[in-house]
Amino acid sequence: MKRFCLLLAALLPALTLASCASPEPSPELPGTLRIGALRGATAMGMTHWIENAGEGVSFEIATPDEIVPMLVQGRVDMAAIPANMAAALYNNTGGTIRVAAINTLGLTYIVETGDTVQSVADLRGRTVVATGKSTVTEYTLRHILTQNGLDPDRDVTLEFKSEPAEALAHLRQHGGIAMLPQPFVTSAMDNVPGLREALDLTAEWDKLPDSGTLVVGVLAVRADFLDEYPDVFPKLVLPLYRSSAAWVNANPAQAAPLIEALGVAAADVAERAIPKCRITFIEGAEMKRLLEPYLAVLFEAAPESVGGALPGDDFYVIP
Repeated sequence: MKRFCLLLAALLPALTLASCASPEPSPELPGTLRIGALRGATAMGMTHWIENAGEGVSFEIATPDEIVPMLVQGRVDMAAIPANMAAALYNNTGGTIRVAAINTLGLTYIVETGDTVQSVADLRGRTVVATGKSTVTEYTLRHILTQNGLDPDRDVTLEFKSEPAEALAHLRQHGGIAMLPQPFVTSAMDNVPGLREALDLTAEWDKLPDSGTLVVGVLAVRADFLDEYPDVFPKLVLPLYRSSAAWVNANPAQAAPLIEALGVAAADVAERAIPKCRITFIEGAEMKRLLEPYLAVLFEAAPESVGGALPGDDFYVIP
């Protein structure tokens, strides 16, 4: 886990420049603004924000097993996490976790050392090495397989690894088929001879009827933080995060070394992966419009994937 301490004083001028026409004073931050993210594309959109700040904000990159207690126990105020994880935490904590923005759309691919997989149907009878068990990644693949006439538990063998690095090591040693997210796809193709992108799961999702938009990552925030600092989130956090995501997309060469410094991916990999990571920032009513039907698809396919129920309207933070 890596901790980055960021200077609050650098945050406030950035906000002032972004909204110089407003006469309203800058909102007052708590002593430390604590932010978490998973190692991967969900953290990449934050990098410009992180680079241009210092003390007063702590930023931590964690594994999925680490990020859940950090958020639930209040060791971070907000975190970039999978969409279904946010819904499950909302349901499992009595609504103490909310969702404020979509930060990543579909970024998962089926890769293969060979040329046998040209369609989803070609996965029948095959073993797919994957990461992200019990996350949006697994449920996305299961839905795509089911909608293409395959039983995920009988027609395909899903072999889960704990992290992308473990899946990459398996591919390097044994070859075969794997499901990986960006930027790890780009890294894998550099390290595994003959590896190719066989299927873009976002494109496969888009072919399905009534499945909505494939949403991977969101910014989840604790309800008690929103209640205690009602102006901080809409007037400071969201504008800075929005600007950071836009900058990363527009400046992959400059963003790449910042992403490497976070321990997410090597700079050369990050620069090439950014255009394929579908980093975004969608908030408010549009965020709800896209996320709500996607969670409904997951709920219909596997209720446990979203914590056993669809979140209520208060799950969606709409300033």
